[in-house]
Amino acid sequence: MYGLIGKFTAAPAKRDQLLSALTDGSQPMPGCLSYVIATDPTDENTIWITEVWDTKDNHEASLNIPWVQAAIAKALPLIAGMEQVAETEPVGGHGLEVAS
Repeated sequence: MYGLIGKFTAAPAKRDQLLSALTDGSQPMPGCLSYVIATDPTDENTIWITEVWDTKDNHEASLNIPWVQAAIAKALPLIAGMEQVAETEPVGGHGLEVAS
């Protein structure tokens, strides 16, 4: 499995619009096992995205899906900063099936 944890900083007073753009674009994607969008309780402009994919290749391929590209285009003007906090190798947990 392949995982990512990302931190998005919304432009001032744009967090709710950014949340909307990100959630509207989060439809089922081939190989995506989990895609969680969360607000930061300590920073009104920060959004955390935690993703789990079956493979890194499927994550990269998702960036070419038309509705993902549309969500990115809608979100970009609302983002003041982005950083990939961590690349992970998920091993399991509630909701994730682990291949044996």
